[in-house]
Amino acid sequence: MFTAMGWRCGCPSRRRLLASWLLIGVVIALPLAACAPAATATPTASTATVAAVHTATPASPSAAITASAIPTRAGATPARPATVGSSPSPAPGTASCAPGVELLGFSDALDKARFAGTDVGGLSALAYDPGRDVYYALVDNERETPARVYTVRLPLDGDGLGAPQIVAVTVLRDAAGQPFTGRTFDGEGMALTPAGDLLIASETEPAIRRFAPEGRLLAELPVPPRFLVAPRGEATANATFESLALSPDGRTLFTAVEGPLAPDGSTDDGRGRLRILRYEDHGAGDFAPAAQYFYLTEPLQGVSEIATLGERDLLVLERGFIPRLGNTVRVFRVSLDGAADVTDQASLAAPGRAPLAKDLLVDVGRCPASGARNPAPQTNPLLDNFEGLALGPAVPDGRRVLLLVSDDNFGATQVTRVIALAVRP
Repeated sequence: MFTAMGWRCGCPSRRRLLASWLLIGVVIALPLAACAPAATATPTASTATVAAVHTATPASPSAAITASAIPTRAGATPARPATVGSSPSPAPGTASCAPGVELLGFSDALDKARFAGTDVGGLSALAYDPGRDVYYALVDNERETPARVYTVRLPLDGDGLGAPQIVAVTVLRDAAGQPFTGRTFDGEGMALTPAGDLLIASETEPAIRRFAPEGRLLAELPVPPRFLVAPRGEATANATFESLALSPDGRTLFTAVEGPLAPDGSTDDGRGRLRILRYEDHGAGDFAPAAQYFYLTEPLQGVSEIATLGERDLLVLERGFIPRLGNTVRVFRVSLDGAADVTDQASLAAPGRAPLAKDLLVDVGRCPASGARNPAPQTNPLLDNFEGLALGPAVPDGRRVLLLVSDDNFGATQVTRVIALAVRP
């Protein structure tokens, strides 16, 4: 989780870097701030909606809870869909964010919404279910409330992104059948298996757990000891497994630490030396650690999510925050071809360590604001604390839909926002 005040961790190493990082961030962000639209009051979703062109088939007649037959997951709690509205999509040809990347639209319809007696917020991971054409959105934590996953319909058609609709909520439970809560669980990454189970990363321990569709705990994956939070391991609290992604064939799983392990540290200009951890399925969902790779972030950034393009090709979401200037959100293409396994390397700071090559796919701050508003200062009011990333269906020209969702930390100065991009990864 990453708050409007920056990293929640108050560790000395981060404080020592803060002054130099802040200077770097100001140098980067001030030119953008000079030409960006001014931030305004708390966003209010318009009443405009866009009709969906995909209607998923319900698992059973009892699963149909709306006139459009949106399905619920087995064991989930249905209620009236949360549909507040959507901001109009950008006019065709005016929404370029980068070469080959177009903003299809955004929606704040889920911001500060309620569903089935729960507060919608803290959305920190997103997974696409192509078989049902729905998405699963993970809540990171909310004090003593149950850990949960929302089933969300994100309608897309030729006019862009319509108003998201929550159609179910699933509570995540431990082996004794008791709900995990914000005190015992900090869900940050999520992937859907071919069998329909959910793999979910919790940043607290950290841990990677497998849950059945109804939210029942099935298993825990092994975590290498050095990735545990200090003093048990070398990781920093609230900077561990923020991401989770499964390869298209369901056999390879990826996660990354949000911030560096203690021996790896950061460069003098604030670039984090991070480790991407690869798991392999040894059969029946029995994933085990197989390799680690050296990933170097941009200054002042952490890795908040990963999506897979193939067995060795990734999209990596980097996200950062500078007080009084706002968020930075960038997505990079990364290939693991020819990459060295650094599992046995005591420190990535040692001479001769080469990070993975990466190419910028899109800087979300370069997208048109398209009428977005934000209650907090941002160089582009479209930006917020984006933590979830998922590849959706193809669009007519062959590009893929890339969805991002922001974590509002259940706070008044941040927004739950969904952004849809058309990309050619």
